[in-house]
Amino acid sequence: MFFSVSTLLWLLLPLAAGSGWGAGRLEQRRQSARKDLPSAYFKGLNYLLNEQADKAIEIFIKVLEVNSETVETHLALGSLFRRRGEVERAIRVHQNIIARPALDKAQRARALLELGQDYLKAGLFDRAENLFLELAEIRAHTDQALRLLMNIYQQEREWEKAITVCRRLSRVINANLNDVIAQYHCELAEAAYGRQEYDVAREQARRALQNDRGCVRASLVMGRIEASLGAHREAIKAWRRIEVQDPHYLGEIAPQLAESYRAVDDEAGLFQFLQEALNRHADVATMLAMADVIEQRQGLDAAEAFVVSWLRRKPSVRGLHRLVGLHAAQGSGLSPNDLAILKGIMEEIVEHRRRYVCGHCGFSGRTLYWQCPSCHRWNTVKPAGDEHVA
Repeated sequence: MFFSVSTLLWLLLPLAAGSGWGAGRLEQRRQSARKDLPSAYFKGLNYLLNEQADKAIEIFIKVLEVNSETVETHLALGSLFRRRGEVERAIRVHQNIIARPALDKAQRARALLELGQDYLKAGLFDRAENLFLELAEIRAHTDQALRLLMNIYQQEREWEKAITVCRRLSRVINANLNDVIAQYHCELAEAAYGRQEYDVAREQARRALQNDRGCVRASLVMGRIEASLGAHREAIKAWRRIEVQDPHYLGEIAPQLAESYRAVDDEAGLFQFLQEALNRHADVATMLAMADVIEQRQGLDAAEAFVVSWLRRKPSVRGLHRLVGLHAAQGSGLSPNDLAILKGIMEEIVEHRRRYVCGHCGFSGRTLYWQCPSCHRWNTVKPAGDEHVA
């Protein structure tokens, strides 16, 4: 999509005027070259008016010299191209700026930053990375360069590099970014877990907890590792730590926690933990896990009574869905067909209700993301809590 004529006119008129007014200060050779500027400039405008933007841009870039007075206009032009998605044009403008020998260090650094962002948007990560590394090395726009490097390494899933850059950024801006570093270690842990490299995965999860003791994800991963190795008591220890870190996530591990308790034949310990957790936090997912325990220990009637008591105090869709399932299992009340229909409706509602919400931008979905897909912040997406009927 091209710029409007008025936009480019307003952007380029001051540049051309400045070039014309500065002609008297230049050397005789450059003065003679400037004599052709007006005709070339109006030739470019003619291309623009005839919607031949490519030819117009070529003219403007060639005839309007980049100098200390016009460099900001050129930078603005390139940035405008990039924001509108015309990345190739942005690259050409910024490359043209950098090619000029008259730039001072600050102007060159700014042009390098802009060109790096052009490359990043174009998906040319290697080129962008090299420019941002150069900026960080010369300590120009260091904050922005390091943040953009982190962006690249996150997209490329180069977590070790991301950790190194994040530590450096933390020093530059004098801020604690250990929670983000912990997430990078968790990424490494999950990758190792997927390769069944459990020792490596465990070590990365430990490093995550060393950086951020409140890292729920690290405890989730650690519990999964231990359970996979049959070390269920260690898995229980890791998962129970989540209640202290952030009780909103208790529902995420309730089913796995129950399996590990049963694996070590400690149904009583599971019952006690869930009961105490419910008293402290009243989470619907924990309640559902408790209903399963009651059903196994005391039968369907006791589980149904427990769920009914809960729903009277805290109505929720998932709780009602569980109650319908218990009622259907007993085969009483409504006809089997009616129960099947009701159960299907409830399952559809549960399936399509939002489960997770980003506390920063409001993104919602049915999948737990440790980095929000919308605002790209870490540790901001959490379970939405009870899904109320009303």
